[in-house]
Amino acid sequence: SGSDSEAEPTVADDVVVTKYKMAGTMANNVMKKLIAGCVDGASVLQLCKLGDELVLKETATVFKKEKEMKKGIGFPTCISVNNCVCHNSPLESEKEQTLHNNDLVKIDLAVHIDGFIAAAAHTLVVGCTKENPATGRHADVVTAAHLCAEAALRLVKAGNKTNMVTQSLNKVSESFQCKPVEGMLSHQLQHNRIDGEKTIILNPTEKQRQDHEESEFEVHEVYAVDCLVSSGGGHPKELDTRTTVYKRNPDVVYQLKMKASRITMAQLAEHSVHLTKGCALKFDSLEIRGAMGIVECCKHGLCTMFPVMWEKEGELVAQFKFTVLLMPNMPMRITDSFYDPDCYKSSFKIEDAEILNLLNTSTSKRAAKKKKKKAATKAAVDAADVPAEG
Repeated sequence: SGSDSEAEPTVADDVVVTKYKMAGTMANNVMKKLIAGCVDGASVLQLCKLGDELVLKETATVFKKEKEMKKGIGFPTCISVNNCVCHNSPLESEKEQTLHNNDLVKIDLAVHIDGFIAAAAHTLVVGCTKENPATGRHADVVTAAHLCAEAALRLVKAGNKTNMVTQSLNKVSESFQCKPVEGMLSHQLQHNRIDGEKTIILNPTEKQRQDHEESEFEVHEVYAVDCLVSSGGGHPKELDTRTTVYKRNPDVVYQLKMKASRITMAQLAEHSVHLTKGCALKFDSLEIRGAMGIVECCKHGLCTMFPVMWEKEGELVAQFKFTVLLMPNMPMRITDSFYDPDCYKSSFKIEDAEILNLLNTSTSKRAAKKKKKKAATKAAVDAADVPAEG
């Protein structure tokens, strides 16, 4: 991208902020409906389908006159239960998965308007209410993940470094005898890219720590901050669950050898017409030849796969994800938290003074304004006390 006309659009532009906020509002609306649908006996497949349908319905209501504008699913709805870490979005042909009371359910989705993506994830325990709150490890892991997200919200701001987030999330999780899920990345969101340049890594191994680039947050960047916390060791593994979520990488050029791969690639391209190039999609055509073809496509970087990851049987993984725009005055969160503290009663709490201080800082505009005014008044008073020079 040599010329200025191709410069990446950012939230420095009001129109871009508007599109992000729209996508955020839609993600919140869909999330609310899915949360309400997570009841005893609900089908995981039907919930995933409902999420995707609702996203398409919501996004179809805006920019109707702009026929060329792409909008819709930024990341397909995934519902991952208990020790399943992420990316679970089953196909029609697979054995029915059903939710039961006391299941810990993670809902993960993203919406985009014109390639500007709002991503969100929420965790709940099926059947838990204020009157009948979750306790034990269910409560520990959900509370820990929620507080990780709250800590991250206060740290992802211009001038801070990504490693500050990594370290704080370790501390928060430790307070609940939990661990952030190893090697999981939060990505910068860029126009048409769900996995932008800069990343925040959770609980890195020694090797991951060496390979991972520390970066500094800057004004006008956007991040999908993803907090995944495990009641166990936090070592995610791929088991034999079929991957259904993929992303096309249209900038990569490679001549595919197998006919099945070329068909798969054509289907993927056609399938992602209403998406933009950088959003992920659920690839149903795997039912037929796709399963063979996709392997070659991924091997040569034409596609990225999002495999279903698992923690050890019997452990629990909770997730909260939000999207934040780093505006000049302060970060602006565009996907809401639906966590209800009355539904989770953990026997642990945070004792670390530094983390408590961090969590006690306000993230609201009004508080920031008051503080600024107070500082300005103090500055004026101090200035008045200075004797004149000469």
